[in-house]
Order: sequence, then C-alpha cells, then structure tokens
Amino acid sequence: MRIADVLRSKGHAVATIEPEATVTALLARLAEGNYGALPVVADGRLVGMVSERDVVRKLYEQGAALLEVAVSEIMTTVVATCTPEDSASDLAVVMTNRRVRHLPVVVEDELRGIVSIGDLVKARIDSLEREREQLESYIAQ
Repeated sequence: MRIADVLRSKGHAVATIEPEATVTALLARLAEGNYGALPVVADGRLVGMVSERDVVRKLYEQGAALLEVAVSEIMTTVVATCTPEDSASDLAVVMTNRRVRHLPVVVEDELRGIVSIGDLVKARIDSLEREREQLESYIAQ
C-alpha cells in the first residue's frame, strides 16, 4: 500500500501553523483540532514541524514565558517527509526508528498531506480485513 492510497481514504487536508505564530496560538490550534503535531508552513513551503512534545520540553526549560515565543523558536527544522509513492509499511519503520508520529507528505516542496502512525496502522488493519474477507469468500466457494 502506498501513501497515496492512505491519503485517498483519509483526505489531503492539513492543518498548519505559521512560524511567526506564538506558542499560545499553537496550543489553541492543537487543542481545537485535537492534533498532536502541526507542520509549520511559510510562503507555501514546509519549514518545520512542531509537536506537543516540543512544547512540553521547552515549557519545562523556559517556563510560562514560552507562551509568547514564536513557533519558529521551538519547531523541529530537520523534518522527515514522505511522498505519495512511498510504501506505508516502509514508513512505519521510518517512524518507529526516528521516533516520530507524523510525516508530512511533500511533492516538489509542496505540502500535500500528512500521515500519522495511527493512519498507517488503520490502513494495515483495513488491508488485513480485506484479505480475510477474500480468503473466507474463496474457502466458501
């Protein structure tokens, strides 16, 4: 299964945040959408990722003053990405090894979607369910 297949069922919509937004604005966006992480986009280009984990770690270091800091100061700038042609099973390994739960889907520097480890698990379960139904149908004939 390719990432394009995952996006076809999940959709291509991606919530993002701008690098100049404050951490307070980031927290509001994460809470409102029940997101664990957001791609940081400037001028239509992916420039980073910021997660709940990034906020927690920096909040521990900097305290409440962090709330007025720009997202660009806490985001991860070296971002693992994928393409629609990548294999979902290969990316599950990448996510596990790199300890990330979200991968932006990028084509020619343009953000085309995002996949989470949960999306990949769901896709695998759906695939196994289809295989099971096919085997049951074959046996019943």
